[in-house]
Amino acid sequence: MSNSSHPRRPICATCLRPVATCICQWIAPVSTSVELLILQHPLEVANAKGSARLLHLSVPGSVLLAGELFDPADLSALLHADGRTPLLLYPDDSAAAAVDTVSLADPAALRLVMLDGTWRKSRKMLHLNPLLQGLPRLALQGMPASHYRIRKAHAPDQLSTLEAAAYALMRLDGGEAGFAPLLAAFDGFVAQQAAYAGRASPA
Repeated sequence: MSNSSHPRRPICATCLRPVATCICQWIAPVSTSVELLILQHPLEVANAKGSARLLHLSVPGSVLLAGELFDPADLSALLHADGRTPLLLYPDDSAAAAVDTVSLADPAALRLVMLDGTWRKSRKMLHLNPLLQGLPRLALQGMPASHYRIRKAHAPDQLSTLEAAAYALMRLDGGEAGFAPLLAAFDGFVAQQAAYAGRASPA
């Protein structure tokens, strides 16, 4: 008797998750003049707890690219497309280029670059790609505690990729009101994932 294989679960074409765990209901389109480039560590692509795809689907025109080591020519073209100024959302350090506050005055001239991964993975991505090391950095300070209760963090102010992007866009492009829907959608997404985890846990 031949072994029958289990049928593959149908996948949502938009969020790329199984239809039973689709997150499309949480897509919250927002309008921003800032372009968004999300560089995602390959190990995050299939992580059900990851927020980068929801962020990508909620920010029209954003680019989501998976990789750890990027071809320098290709990465440079992405960073500087349309003559925009790339700005890396990452904690500042003594070696990082200082952000010129004048350059932040025009959101339509900016490209916000995000590294989607754990701190260890994002540090490795930064180390492997000198072009990223040389970018001016935007560091978020005094942020509220993260609502990312479905993933372990080392400190309360360590934010998800979506939360960090929302707060950065609030600073760069028009304040809180326009991007609050992103945070509300994130809360719904987290609640959904927590419910799935609860049902999967043994009684």
